[in-house]
Amino acid sequence: MCGCCVCAHTDRKYRVWFEPSRCTVMVSTSYVRAFVCGASLGDLPVMAARTTTHDTTSRSTYLANAEIRDRLFEYLRTHHGELQRHWFDQIEVVAVDGANLSLLVTEPVRLSYLQRCCVPQFTEAACVATGRLIGVQFVGDRVTPVAHPTTSLASNAVGAGATGEALFDEQILLSPDYVFETFVVGPNNRLGHAAAQAVALKPGRAYNPFFVHGGIGMGKTHLLQAVCQEMLRRDPTTRIVYISCSTFMDVFHEAVRAGRMMEFRHRFRNVDMLVIDDIHFLSKHEQTQEEFFHTFNALYQGGRQIVLSSDAAPSEIPDLEERLVSRFNCGLVARIDRPPYETRVEILKSKAALHGIQMPDDVPAYIAARLDSNIRELEGALTRLRGLSMANGVPITLELAKQALADGRPADTASGSSQPTIQQIIDAVTRYYDIKLSELMSKRRHKSVALPRQVCMWLARKHTRFSLEEIGGYFGGRDHTTVMHAVRTVGAKTQTDTALSGDVTRIEQSLERHNNAV
Repeated sequence: MCGCCVCAHTDRKYRVWFEPSRCTVMVSTSYVRAFVCGASLGDLPVMAARTTTHDTTSRSTYLANAEIRDRLFEYLRTHHGELQRHWFDQIEVVAVDGANLSLLVTEPVRLSYLQRCCVPQFTEAACVATGRLIGVQFVGDRVTPVAHPTTSLASNAVGAGATGEALFDEQILLSPDYVFETFVVGPNNRLGHAAAQAVALKPGRAYNPFFVHGGIGMGKTHLLQAVCQEMLRRDPTTRIVYISCSTFMDVFHEAVRAGRMMEFRHRFRNVDMLVIDDIHFLSKHEQTQEEFFHTFNALYQGGRQIVLSSDAAPSEIPDLEERLVSRFNCGLVARIDRPPYETRVEILKSKAALHGIQMPDDVPAYIAARLDSNIRELEGALTRLRGLSMANGVPITLELAKQALADGRPADTASGSSQPTIQQIIDAVTRYYDIKLSELMSKRRHKSVALPRQVCMWLARKHTRFSLEEIGGYFGGRDHTTVMHAVRTVGAKTQTDTALSGDVTRIEQSLERHNNAV
């Protein structure tokens, strides 16, 4: 059997063949090629293992656990920076046997997340860190290894058998990133954050249902997962079902087709909390709305907590039954808006700290001033910046941030023509038409408001890279079909209405002057 190693004292790299009773060391070059039973596993950069000619019975003379751990996470930081989290410092190496490296993760949500999402990357790092072909096993305690991934939420949410699990085990995996401690509170989300904390503290009593809505990438999912994780932290036996609305509908239709509605109802009505993301997808699905109405009633009457998220307020979800709108409104409805500048700066700092990214204060200030749409866009900019830093082997600076943002823009932007943000478009339109922002965001359909709103949407579609859904999120969580209608209407009118065409041209010119001045 062949393995690989590097001398811990001289850093010289070796190729090693393990004979039945002895192993032979031969000097190699900067890489070793690993073979097991004659099968090539490719070249690996070698980082660890002390070895000389010795009996295989004493192969346990590998690096101490602490050294293996240091090398493991150094490799992950270098080659899989996107995985890096500050809580990795709490992971311990508890055992290294012939085939496995066991890593201790005591927090259940983190354990489940690593088991479900990170095994390949950690296995690659472990092979390099130990200089051996080895597997990785995440365990929840020092005595009893967990051989299989745990569920993302309380495993006793439903006492279904194997067949039931195959149909109903569709829960969203909780992310360790989405906890209250990492949620940045600002004037745009203060009510939603306070309500979510109250729900986690007193489920079924504080606000039931709790309905949070806002545009794409505003932090709704973060709040939902934070509620789940806080409740599980307080009581790990809490029965929670956390699922997307589209998955709920898929499971419902499959249960109807398979004649398993009793199992379906037991699954969703015998829990301590039901959390459904993107409930607006119930729109136009009458049969599913009927079933969810009865599920809602069963949970509500039993004092069980219901948490829902949507892109729009209950009354603004098209084709949603009035009785469901009424029930959604009977608890607390909280809206999350776009974060202001100061909050965006703090969000960037929080995300950087979570991923162990070091950067001077002028970098988040610069990014927050250039990007004002949503949190996902801020995360994307931070990811590009980190990737650029790692690719070039240089620290993060303001100049690098400028380069990262330029690289992330459309081609005409990178070449010098700066694209306006949606907020700049809104400001320009409200100034030009002399209307208030609150009117533009309202549901008023009078021409004096509706036309400027449509012009805003048309300009946002033309000058930004956001989708119809994302643009709609800026204007009170409107449906993408509303944005599409606005884009088509303004596009057609500008071809025949010279007055409107002139208005649009003058607004675009004001945007260009503003961006050139910046």
